[in-house]
Amino acid sequence: MVKAYLRYEAASSFGVISSLDSNIAYDSKGKHVLAPALEKVGIWHVRQGVCTKTLTPSSSRGGPSLAVTSIAASPASSLVAVGYADGSIRIWDSEKGTCEVNLNSHKGAVTALRYNKVGSMLASGSKDNDVILWDVVGESGLFRLRGHRDQVTDLVFLDSGKKLVSSSKDKFLRVWDLETQHCMQIVSGHHTEVWSVDADPEERYVVTGSADQELRFYAVKQYLSHGSLASDSTANDIKTNDDHSTENKWEILKPFGEIQRQTKDRVARVRFNVSGNLLACQMAGKTIEIFRVLDEAEAKQKAKRRLRRKEKKTSKLGDENPTAIGEAGAKIEQTDAVSSLTVPDVFKLLQVIRAGRKISSFSFCPMPPKNSLGTLALSLNNNSLEFYSLKSSENEKTVTIEHQGHRSDVRSLTLSEDNTLLMSTSYSEVKIWNPSTGSCLRTIESGYGLCSLIVPQNKYGIVGTKSGVLEIIDIGSATKVEEVEAHGGTIWSITPIPNGNGFVTVSADHEVKFWEYQVKQKSGQATKKLTVSNVKSMKMNDDVLAVAISPDAKHIAVALLDSTVKVFYMDSLKFYLSLYGHKLPVMCIDISSDGELIVTGSQDKNLKIWGLDFGDCHKSIFAHGDSVMGVKFVRNTHYLFSIGKDRLVKYWDADKFELLLTLEGHHAEIWCLAVSNRGDFLVTGSHDRSMRRWDRSEEPFFLEEEKEKRLEELFESEIDNASVDRNGPMEEIPEEGVAALAGKKTIETLSATDSIIEALDVAEDEKNRYAAYEEEKTKGKVPEYLPNAVMLGHSPSDFVLRAISKVKTNDLEQTLLALPFSDALKLFCYMKDWSLIPEKVELVCRLDTTLVQTHHNQLVTTPSARPVLSVLRDTLYPKIKACKDTIGFNLAAMDHVMQMMASRSDAPFKDAKAKLMEIRSQQAKRMASRADTKMEKKRKKKQKKPEEGHGHAFF
Repeated sequence: MVKAYLRYEAASSFGVISSLDSNIAYDSKGKHVLAPALEKVGIWHVRQGVCTKTLTPSSSRGGPSLAVTSIAASPASSLVAVGYADGSIRIWDSEKGTCEVNLNSHKGAVTALRYNKVGSMLASGSKDNDVILWDVVGESGLFRLRGHRDQVTDLVFLDSGKKLVSSSKDKFLRVWDLETQHCMQIVSGHHTEVWSVDADPEERYVVTGSADQELRFYAVKQYLSHGSLASDSTANDIKTNDDHSTENKWEILKPFGEIQRQTKDRVARVRFNVSGNLLACQMAGKTIEIFRVLDEAEAKQKAKRRLRRKEKKTSKLGDENPTAIGEAGAKIEQTDAVSSLTVPDVFKLLQVIRAGRKISSFSFCPMPPKNSLGTLALSLNNNSLEFYSLKSSENEKTVTIEHQGHRSDVRSLTLSEDNTLLMSTSYSEVKIWNPSTGSCLRTIESGYGLCSLIVPQNKYGIVGTKSGVLEIIDIGSATKVEEVEAHGGTIWSITPIPNGNGFVTVSADHEVKFWEYQVKQKSGQATKKLTVSNVKSMKMNDDVLAVAISPDAKHIAVALLDSTVKVFYMDSLKFYLSLYGHKLPVMCIDISSDGELIVTGSQDKNLKIWGLDFGDCHKSIFAHGDSVMGVKFVRNTHYLFSIGKDRLVKYWDADKFELLLTLEGHHAEIWCLAVSNRGDFLVTGSHDRSMRRWDRSEEPFFLEEEKEKRLEELFESEIDNASVDRNGPMEEIPEEGVAALAGKKTIETLSATDSIIEALDVAEDEKNRYAAYEEEKTKGKVPEYLPNAVMLGHSPSDFVLRAISKVKTNDLEQTLLALPFSDALKLFCYMKDWSLIPEKVELVCRLDTTLVQTHHNQLVTTPSARPVLSVLRDTLYPKIKACKDTIGFNLAAMDHVMQMMASRSDAPFKDAKAKLMEIRSQQAKRMASRADTKMEKKRKKKQKKPEEGHGHAFF
């Protein structure tokens, strides 16, 4: 009889507040921060400091391929676009917590996402060097822009979404015209990779950041056209040189100037806030530089002061020429100050934020606060979030979210006897968790804990540290009770003695020590506390890396640095067996519940299963792609789990020496695991700072089926890799760039094409059968016509339409491209009937356009296609016009309703607002005129003084 096993499945993951591979972002309302948590996105309530929702992709594929790499929140709705490492993009509703759209066209990790101002379009950049524009409403890709020679790092829309600026690691900026789908301008000048780009809300300036020592600023053409930034020299050049003016016609971005940065680290991210009065520049270190963006009046005054200071310097140098000085002063008055603006006139360094750890990303709050300039959210590389309130001259840290995760790797895990508590250790903290909910119950400061143990009755925990100290922790009060100097080197492993009276520790100081629990009341303490005492010890000839005790407490096994495992009698500590065969040091060992088997895992990537009676090696298995870091038997069975640096958890049958399951999910090396007493779940801890719980389900599986499934997955991955011929010649992309289709051929699109072809064949057979039935019916009596059960009661036309409607909107184009010409002709015949259905007009138009563009040459030379196309032309044009008229009418009505609501909402204050704006504008004009008058008087006094001095010298 074939043996069945119970499947283990991923149940939950916890401990990650913010991962490193992606940016954070505020939602459109400014109440929540969207933080990446490996493959998930956590929605954190800023004031409460709790994670209210988690956006988790429902995919069978786990592991690193689904890591979040980019987040962008829509400015006009609750939608959030999330890009992943496998090139897919999911659009989520952050309020409902549901995935609305799944887009998949990139061939590399998504590195940049940006919405336009109204949230109707989304631009994405990737490691495949391409930029794709998406229609968010239509849930489909519009086109692909190709031209960059390296990965795209950032994107920003300009000109109300009609243009797009992209930055790349190829050191260039590209300006794309989205209406004509071509590259208008290539901006060079950067000496290193361009890491970020942004534009202010009014689209006057574009700023870029790289590893260069300065921030570069560009003036946007729309602002230049008003003459506010064009210098006199530039204007003269344009007037005198026709060729130059023709060339400048395509310049959207014009160099405006540079600002020297305070630090030498490269720029990681630059962003303006929503109001446009602040600019933040994040370095790839611990600092963020905040610049204040002056308005036009302030910048004009600053430019005038700068020009007058320059005039003073020239006056000191040329005292003997009063005529030249008078001419210079007159020139300053005649010159428009705005035309002489420089970057320091507009951008002023306000302050520098210095965080305690390296900053991963930041985000401005979209809602301006009442008592400060702005609010900034920071994600740090130690798995925490910090929030800063920006004042005029200083910044204040307001909130820190760090309780729900470790600051560094999770190095050890241990479960209590009743499986209700989970203790984890890291570089500086010990945390107590509820393993069923994943909530953090206690946090205790400690040393660098590498191994841990929960004492029976769940009152105390014991931690072995890197410094050789044993720390005793009171779990109830979350305090450290005592520190015991246990070893002279790192404590690598700790294991309880089966009778529950003590434990054993092993260390790099070559010693194995046996400890007993004692409850004593020390002087100065009101209550008795747990303490430990060393009962006996055993000296080894090398570093001891791991230890295990048999359940009957008869044998103790220790793993040494010389790649051997020594087994001793527990009572007398006499030598029993030596297990040798590993080529590299053994990192972990465990003994089965019946004491028959001992398993060892080593840095040589192998598992070895030994018999504990004779020390013979039953089987050596090449288990992992990297070092094996942990092994654990399920109690009362010969099933075992192993973990490794290859990010995998594997489930084995130690009797049959077979791999049962491979559990994927972690995004970095797995350091530790803990298996429950009943074997119903296990918890693993990783370098990615996450802890994952895997539950045993009631679903049985068979070994042969699992092997077949693994072979199918391997075959599918080979198909995916075959679509990208890495060894073939690379396609040459012209310097000015090129537009291409947004879609990507996948297994899903190919299977969708097959389903359409199959539906067409079934429908054609049904039509032929019905025609034959009608012909037989005219000749005489025939049995009643029985429809085809495969068509589920649909007509042939409806059956084909049903198959096409099942295809995702984003995959429709690629699905139709794989359709043969003969089947495309059959589709044209059905489109006439479909165009009569009002809600299917848009679908018919997409089908018609794609098929005509794809098979144009063959359609032109096929006479039988002309009547069908003529009918479609006469039918579709009026239908499309009716749809456009309906949409236009609805948009106009919605605009009218919006205006009515706006007028009602501020009706009592409308006149007051207008009057206030008028008073403010008048005050600004008066202040400007007074300043001009004062400066005029000062200038006249300066002109008189040199003349008087000259007269005295003459006499």
